[in-house]
Amino acid sequence: MDYLFYFAIVVLGLIIWSFINDKKYQKNLKKHLEREWASYPEEDYNADKMKSIKSFYLTEKDQYLDVDDITWNDLDMDEIYKLMNNTQSSLGEEYLYALLRKPCFSSEELEERNRLIEFFQSNKEERLQVQIKLNKVGKLRKISVFDYINKLGEQKPESNIPHYLMALGLLLSLGYVFINPGIGVGLSLFFMVFNIISYYRYKAKIDNFLLIIAFQLRLLDCIDDLAKISIPSLEPYVKLLSEDLKKFKKFRRGSYIVVARNVSGNLLEALLDYYRMIFHHDLIKYNIMLSFFKKNKDIMKRIFKTVGFIDSMIAAASFRDMVEYYSLPQLSHTKANPKLSVSEVYHPLINNPVANSITEDRCTLLTGSNASGKSTFIKSIAINAILSQTIYTSLSKEYKANYFTVYSSMALKDNILSNESYFIVEIKSLKRILDKSKGDYPILCFVDEVLRGTNTLERIAASSRILATLAKENALCFAATHDIELTYILENYYSNYHFREKVEGNQVLFDYKLYKGRAVSKNAIKLLNLLGYSKDIIIEAENAADQYMKTGEWSIISDN
Repeated sequence: MDYLFYFAIVVLGLIIWSFINDKKYQKNLKKHLEREWASYPEEDYNADKMKSIKSFYLTEKDQYLDVDDITWNDLDMDEIYKLMNNTQSSLGEEYLYALLRKPCFSSEELEERNRLIEFFQSNKEERLQVQIKLNKVGKLRKISVFDYINKLGEQKPESNIPHYLMALGLLLSLGYVFINPGIGVGLSLFFMVFNIISYYRYKAKIDNFLLIIAFQLRLLDCIDDLAKISIPSLEPYVKLLSEDLKKFKKFRRGSYIVVARNVSGNLLEALLDYYRMIFHHDLIKYNIMLSFFKKNKDIMKRIFKTVGFIDSMIAAASFRDMVEYYSLPQLSHTKANPKLSVSEVYHPLINNPVANSITEDRCTLLTGSNASGKSTFIKSIAINAILSQTIYTSLSKEYKANYFTVYSSMALKDNILSNESYFIVEIKSLKRILDKSKGDYPILCFVDEVLRGTNTLERIAASSRILATLAKENALCFAATHDIELTYILENYYSNYHFREKVEGNQVLFDYKLYKGRAVSKNAIKLLNLLGYSKDIIIEAENAADQYMKTGEWSIISDN
């Protein structure tokens, strides 16, 4: 009896210690969430992590309306996503990625997103409560929860008879200790080792699926917790989740002993792990739960999406509080004569960015020297168009525009695997934009140095016709170019803007401000002087440039 008393004392002590440890974890978590709000989230990303994050989007992909891979990479949207990813669960981070890839064309949906974002911005305590609940659901580092929920639905439950026999063998051996201690202890050790080895052999086949089952159980617990706190702004979502939760009552019954739900970890969970290894309780329950899950997979998918949406809206709220300033976009469904007006727009990935403004209902050519700001400006417009139609946020003082599909052709490379030259890759990229410009929604497109992969004569001839065709379609195109000739050829279709630089002493200075009209400076020639070129070369180059600007023709160089 003394042994039972001491055993009870130890168990009680472990429970109290675990309770205190959990309270300490909750306190530290709250401090961490407060510290991480409106700052760059602490998250490790590798190729496998990014692959899992993209999985949900790939199941929802739309070939026409979505931000395609070329545009996403051109705009460094992975970095924008990482800047914004202050989510607490795998559901949230996968949903947020998909949301940024899928511009929304519904004003009602965007207004609802904004309602939630503003709520989380303004109500710190309620937001922290929700974040703490979501944090308990956790993030799976190696796999996609959306991907594996589909794979889980394809699994077939195995027989539990071998597990029952192994557990029974161990129990009988333990009982035999009281009859013949020597044999009983030997048999007990044998079955323990045999059961543990068998456990890992079975578990290796379903390890990732057990992770998903555990994730679902933590998710269902989270919904239970959310239903217990009164947050009127979340009531429609909590009500929907609570109704779905009722359908998983049988699924949850007796499940705590199966898989860990507490991502913080404690000593009791460690002891339960040994219990699972010896008695295979989690493997037995897994097969029972799998049969139930297969019948209710669609409901669980709906739960995944609802919770993922809430988590992603919290991340969007944190992003808004992080940036210097933002505005709510004013979007129009006018499908003809697309327009865009943006005031003091800036790029979210640049420290101390220079803001610019533009209002246009015509396509636009941007000229200026290298590093003057052309590419950064058009990327800023493109990124803000995407953010406006996803998280209803523009990094500007004002943003007015049509609902657009967004495409770009900018940071292209040779495709070595398919043996395609830069020029082939480029003309394919431009062709996809021309094809998409005939869709139901106006297209907002961005081109950097069109057809740079070929000679000057053919580049100007071909690029001018491609850009003119885009201007005649339902498109608003922003194209950066060094070819001044295009500003004359296309002046009936394109407005002209430029960026400037000036040479002072031994320095080239940029103000990164947008100016109306085509670029007229010859600072590129002046740079020759800084690098010690002869004055004859510089004077002759300036004269040649002046003559071309006047006549549109280059003079032939001769000894005379």
